[in-house]
Amino acid sequence: MIFHHAVFNSVTLMRNVAIFLLIVIGIAAMGMAAVAGRVLRLRASLRNAADADEKHSIKVDGLTRNYLLHVPFDLPEGKPVPLVLVFHGGGGHDWNMPGLTHFDDLADQENFIVAYPDATNGHWNDSRGLSTADDVGFTRALIADVSRSHPIDAHRIYATGISNGGFFSNRLACDLSDKIAAIASVAATMPKPLVAECKPSRPISVLYMQGTEDPLVAINGGKVGAARDHGENISLADSVKFWREADHITSAPQTKDLPDHYNDGTHVRLQIWSGGKDDTEVDVYTIEGGGHTWPGGMQYLPKLIVGKASENLNATRTIWEFFQAQELP
Repeated sequence: MIFHHAVFNSVTLMRNVAIFLLIVIGIAAMGMAAVAGRVLRLRASLRNAADADEKHSIKVDGLTRNYLLHVPFDLPEGKPVPLVLVFHGGGGHDWNMPGLTHFDDLADQENFIVAYPDATNGHWNDSRGLSTADDVGFTRALIADVSRSHPIDAHRIYATGISNGGFFSNRLACDLSDKIAAIASVAATMPKPLVAECKPSRPISVLYMQGTEDPLVAINGGKVGAARDHGENISLADSVKFWREADHITSAPQTKDLPDHYNDGTHVRLQIWSGGKDDTEVDVYTIEGGGHTWPGGMQYLPKLIVGKASENLNATRTIWEFFQAQELP
């Protein structure tokens, strides 16, 4: 009797464990389905936002390269205007960025042109070996292409991007500083292989926005990506040091905490190193509690995957205000 009771309990336990596992698997499946549904809705939303922009193609090294262009309807006639280049993240596309950043809306308000370049394989050649495409050459050709049909101010061309696009913006500061007046890197520090290769032809102003809880690009440096197989980045502190030295900045930073407008678990601290050669500076927005996101943008994936999108900083407007103060000598 005792033996049969023990067998019964064992069978019951196994059945309960099996039921529990089925419930866990079901919940996980529902969670994955919810994430998949969210991604599909996000893709549709981003595509809709990009539909209003012009689609352009150019040939670079025998390859057809694409970009989206947003030109405000009522630009002042005959007056040269700034050009802002906005680079998508790894695995993304040009159409991801208008809806994520809302640079189109700001361009309409502030009278500048925005271009959203598209990578050949979803990845920019930022020095980490993710692509072999001549993306620096593509950027130079894109600037020339836009300048042929629109009155671009050659002294006020800027580059920004998120993640792989932010890493690539760092490369442009190294390799295209004769064309780019300033860069802003979001959720990306400096790629480790780029440090030894970087030899900018002139000092250049740089802005960083980095979350302390970014699960894909560690603020203290290390291997990049969820699987840690996308090369390495150096720390935010070392990235700042690199550009301070490149710009011949020796002064201490001005530091201030920005006000918290939302109780979302994030807080923003700003540090500005100014007084560089040719009036260059390095600005750093450290988002305490922030993740691998565009501050002020949508929570495009669950926090468990990418961390928090801070509402306490409007990245797009902040970047534009930084760019406004920078121009080629």
